[in-house]
Formats: sequence, C-alpha cells, structure tokens
Amino acid sequence: MNVMSYRAGLSRLPLRAAAFVVLTCTAILGISGWREWSSRDALLRGTETEMANLARSLTQHAEDSLDLLDSGVVGVVSRLEMDGTDPSTIAKLRNLLEIRKKAIERIHSLAIIDDKGNWLTAAGAVTSTLSDDEFFRHHQFSPKREAYVGRPIKSLVDGEWVVTLSRRFNKLDGSFGGVVLATIGANYLSHFYQQFPIGRNSSITLVHGDGIIIARDPSNDKFVGRSVADGPLFRESKLQPSGAYQFTSMLDGIERVSFYKRSARFPLLLIATVDRQELLAPWRAAAISRMLYVLALVMLIAIIGAVLVRQLLRGQRMAAALAASESNFRLIAEGSSDMVTRIGIDDRVRYASPSSRRVVGWRPNQLVGHSALAGINPADLPAAQAIIDQLKRGEIDEARTVYRTRHSEKGDIWIESTLRATRRADGSIDGAVAVTRDVTVQKELEERLEALATEDSLTGLANRRRFDERLDEEWARAYRDRSSLGLLMIDVDHFKAYNDIYGHPAGDACLRTVAKIIAAEVQRVSDLAARYGGEEFSVLLPNIDAADCARIGERIRQAIRAAGLVHSSNESAGCVTASVGGATCRPWLERTGGPGTLVEAADRALYGAKQDGRDRLVMSVEVSNLLPLASGQ
Repeated sequence: MNVMSYRAGLSRLPLRAAAFVVLTCTAILGISGWREWSSRDALLRGTETEMANLARSLTQHAEDSLDLLDSGVVGVVSRLEMDGTDPSTIAKLRNLLEIRKKAIERIHSLAIIDDKGNWLTAAGAVTSTLSDDEFFRHHQFSPKREAYVGRPIKSLVDGEWVVTLSRRFNKLDGSFGGVVLATIGANYLSHFYQQFPIGRNSSITLVHGDGIIIARDPSNDKFVGRSVADGPLFRESKLQPSGAYQFTSMLDGIERVSFYKRSARFPLLLIATVDRQELLAPWRAAAISRMLYVLALVMLIAIIGAVLVRQLLRGQRMAAALAASESNFRLIAEGSSDMVTRIGIDDRVRYASPSSRRVVGWRPNQLVGHSALAGINPADLPAAQAIIDQLKRGEIDEARTVYRTRHSEKGDIWIESTLRATRRADGSIDGAVAVTRDVTVQKELEERLEALATEDSLTGLANRRRFDERLDEEWARAYRDRSSLGLLMIDVDHFKAYNDIYGHPAGDACLRTVAKIIAAEVQRVSDLAARYGGEEFSVLLPNIDAADCARIGERIRQAIRAAGLVHSSNESAGCVTASVGGATCRPWLERTGGPGTLVEAADRALYGAKQDGRDRLVMSVEVSNLLPLASGQ
C-alpha cells in the first residue's frame, strides 16, 4: 500500500509541479504589476513628501522674513513712542532705516507714516498719502498693537508688488500717532524660490490669506496680484492647515501634484507643485521596460519547469532531513524573547527566530537569504565585519558586540549580539549562531546622562564642569604642542535690571538668545562655548593669537547688540549689550602659571571693559591702562 501510494505520488508530481510553475508565473506577473503600481504610488507619495518639506521650509522662510521685518519695526515703534516725532528723531531713524535696508537684502522698504497718512521717512520723493490704504485704516481704527500683514500692493516708490508688515505707534497721550511700515518685494521672494528646481513645469506660489498671489516662480510678473480665492484651497472648508492636494491649476490648466502649508502665525499660504504628467513620464517608460523583462523571465521559468520538477523531490527530502537535524535548535530559538539567527559561512542568514519581528521589525522570511550585515550602520559595519571574519577564521569562538542597525519602523536602533562559531562534523567552521537583543533604551539613557553631566539645561551650551575639564585638556595640549590658547569672558550688561523689568522668563529667553549668538560665532570644531555662570559666558579658543581672539570677541559683541533685544534700562544702547574680556597665552612659557592664570587674565579684562563703560571688548594687555582710569587715579 505504501509503495503504491508512493508511486501514485510520483505520477502526480509532474502535474503538481506544472501547477506550481503556472502559479509561480502568475504570481510573478501579479506581484510585478502590483510592485509597478506601488512604485507609482510611492513616487507620488515621495513627491508629496518632498513638496511637504519644501512647503514647510519656504513657509518658515516667509515667517522668518516677516519676523525679521517685525523686529526692526518694533524697535522703531519703541523709539517713536519714547522720543516722539520731532525732526531730529526722524532724521536719526531715517538713517537707521536706510542702514538696515541696505544690510538686509530681503527688505524692500522701511518707512514711518504720521497720523494723517503722510510720509515721515521714505526712499525718494513720495508725495502721495497713505490714509486710504488698508493697513493704515486698520491701525487708525484698531487699538491693537500687534503686527499686521496686509494684502500685496504696488509700491509707490518703484511700482514693485510688495507685501506689507506694519505696526501702530501711539502719541504720549495714547492716541494714534501713525504707522511704521516694512515691506518685502515679490521679486525677492520669486528669485529666492528659483533656488529650488523641482521640475520643468513646477511652481512655488505664496498666497495671502484672502487669495491674492504674493509671489510665484515661474511667471511672477504675470501672476502676482492675481486672486485665486475661487480655487479649491479657499472654497473647501474641510481642508486641513497643511496637506497634499492634486488639482488642475486655474492659472495654467496643468494637472498638478502639490503640497500646501498655511502659516499658523501670518495670513499666508505656500503651495509647491509639480506637473503630474511630467512626474509620471519616467515611471511609465521604466515600468514598460521592466515588465518586458518580467515577461521574458516568466517564459524562461516555463521552459525550465521540467528541470525544476526533478529537483523538487530531492529538495523535499533534503528539507526533511534539515528539519529533523535542527528541531532542537528551533525549539530553543523560537521560545526565546531574544532574536536567534543562524549565519552561514557566506554571511547570509540561514534561519531567524520569530522574535526578529519584535527586535528589528522584520519577519523571519524577510531576513533569511539576506546578508547578516545588511542594515548595519556604516559607521559600525567595519567592527562587525571584523568580528565575523575572526569567527570564520577560527581565531575566536565567541564574541559580543554592540552596534546600530536599521529597524523596519523605528529607523536606527542599538542592538547587542553574542556570536558563537558553529562547526561541521570534521571540525571545520560552517557559520555562526547569533543571539541579539535591543539595547536602544540603555544607550539612550547613557547618552542622556552624559549630556546632562556636561550641558547647561537653559542654554544648551557646555556647563561650567565641561568648561573646566576642557580648559585643563587644552592647557595640557597647548603646553605639549607649544601652541597658544585664548579665552573670552562675556557678561550681559545690566542683566539684573533686565530681570527686574521684564521678569525671569524673559531673562531666561534673553540668555538663550545670547547663547545662540555665541554658538553661531564659534565656528571651529576645537572651540568651546560655555555658560560660565549666571549671565556670564566663556569661549575657549585653542591655537589662536591675540588679534584673532579679539576679532572673534568683537564679532560676538556686535552680534549681541545687532540682535536688538529691547532693554530700556541700558540707557546707552536701548537694547541688550555685552562686555567682553579676552586673554591669550602660551602655556609652555607660563611655567609658574596654570589654567587659572588664563581665566584670571580674561576676567580682569572683562572687569576693565565694564569699568570703561560696558558694551566693549578689552583684551588683557589693555587692562593695566584701563583700571587706573576706572578708579579715578
């Protein structure tokens, strides 16, 4: 009976194999078609993601541009409300506005307008009044003090389309005193968008909240000022503040794939689009080519089907033998919470336990047949490869390593693998077994603890402990290399008064701003910016001479002043300023000194800067001349 059943099975084997080949060919065609369609969807999704990133970046650029304008407008409003609009004040402000306009490319114009709509400051001779303009009437009849972004208008100075940002200023009695106006030109925005080529028929459009086009690339001159308020992005109330959108453009009739982003702070809408047909054209050509190759492959599979039939039985017997020999191994591996993998001598995964789904996010069948090194972070790959090579050569029998690998859903994770070499009956190595667990949480805790130990929690700069450690290290290195070492000590002027006036939250924000400025000016990898304590900061500058140290210190001082943080108690400047003391030395010549000598010299220079009137830089060589003057001798 068993022999007859066996023979019957053999007789049915060709039919079953033929059915398998047919199913395989059908599956290949179906999967290939599905993959091509999925690649089409992936292309559209990827493009939407690119458009989303671009739209968010350009929306942020627009917001930053308006913030930049507003920071200047706020300062002018404060000066007008304190000093009034007498001719001398206006003359000073006119010079200030001209300097600011020339210094910042994106500013089209800055102007002050009185309560009648007349220009107090303007570029060129402009005789018309602005009393009927939308932004002027808004401030005239509304007591609100926040910035107002108006719809795009044509500039009276040069006829260019501009978007306006304005603030009201009051007279001493609290009545309406006029408007401070700043504008950004549509041409500037359009030229800026030209830096982002995303397709031949692509477009980037910035629209005001009421549907008026502010700037567009391409064809800015043709479309700026045109209303698209009847478009779907303005008619459909169910649309989210941002999202992907496919539509036929009412401007040029092209079917477009786009992503739009509404600004949460200003009445702005940014739309980045690409031509749908242009986008899909390369995919269509590639899909047709690939499907022709698939058809050729299917025909080849059909031709060699007979050979596969004869190999099938042998493969089944070998699989049964393999399953029997590894049953104990699978029993242990599949019951473990750690991922267990069997790696062949060719570095490919022969087996992966079900825990692989939990540890690395991949199912066992997605790992088997692929390289065990696939997905390892390039920075950690050489070390992992070296360990596996040692195991294969028999130099070691067991090893443990920690590295980063790619999780299917979480991105890079940290894992720990323990590997042991496996051998054949004759003693030769045939691969390795790896037991792997996820240690990402432990690594993150270690990194967080290390950061907390060396980072100032308020400013994000290095803390005093990290500064002291680096000072000792750099002093020893400079002594060994016979190089120089520089130090800047920076103190925010009248900071206690700032806290008393504006409150501690504003003081913290001020320190964070100063820290960002200092960090931005410290450009070399070897330099270190730190919060020394309170409102005092330090910058350690290895291998630098006194002239370069002074140059960096002056750059930091000017950048802090240029930030324009209003500080009413700082009567000399009206904004937040800082005093800077600097010192340089050559440790190999300071045989009786130490790191504290450099700190003391820079601190004396800082004291000299504060005694000499603040908001200035003093190097240590200048201290001996300044201290007698400061003390009245």
